[in-house]
Amino acid sequence: MSLDQPKDSSTIEYMVNGRKYALLSDLHTHTVYSHGSGSVLDNVLSARSQGIMKIGIADHGPGHLGFGVPRKKLVEQKTEILRLRKLYPDMEIYFSVEADILGGGGLDIKPSEFDYFDYICAGWHYGAVNGLTPAGIAETIRNAARSSIDKATKGQIRANTRMLVKALENNPIKILTHPGDKAPADLLEVAAVCAKTDTLVEINTLHMSLTAEDIKMMMLADIRFVVSSDAHSPDRVGDFIAAVNLLIDAKVDMDRVVNIKVL
Repeated sequence: MSLDQPKDSSTIEYMVNGRKYALLSDLHTHTVYSHGSGSVLDNVLSARSQGIMKIGIADHGPGHLGFGVPRKKLVEQKTEILRLRKLYPDMEIYFSVEADILGGGGLDIKPSEFDYFDYICAGWHYGAVNGLTPAGIAETIRNAARSSIDKATKGQIRANTRMLVKALENNPIKILTHPGDKAPADLLEVAAVCAKTDTLVEINTLHMSLTAEDIKMMMLADIRFVVSSDAHSPDRVGDFIAAVNLLIDAKVDMDRVVNIKVL
């Protein structure tokens, strides 16, 4: 399975500023297994109806206190995805996870579980607080109170940056989800590590936390981007136009975006 060389399909085309764009894969979507409103099949059929022939199911990791997928449910979910692959052999249906990045730079999935998934998405979230440890709770409170870069303290930015860097260096993260959202960090330093680890930087149309200036700065590192809907309902699968507009504003060469096709 190749995440970054999507095959051509009859994907629906959208006109933006006089040019046609198509989304060839949506690799970060949620289902009822975590806190989405649709089933795996619903997301698959939504993608299929748009000609998007690569779809990733990436529900929240088991360490999230609010809506993480219990480990026993991961087996059930993977079995369902394997069944759907047989029903829709012309599609590529990926079994992923949006793992929670923990304060020490670890993930809420175990190293022994990495190969269970086709690829790993990971991001920092409120609610993944290291098993309700005092440090984890304090981290969540601090980031909730100062969730933007202009409000965050220098120490908070350093701690969040260190957390993300360690997670990227120590785990096989394929997609860094919504960087800078909820946990303000030095995005250039994070981007430099993403370049070194060949981690895709997500442009997330649910959490539009990155600005054009952020992206311009991150492009100083040799990174590649991926556009994701982060859909929590089937009707949002394939939502990508806001990301295209942002990438245009940031003057990103679309060759650096692995799942956008310019027609």
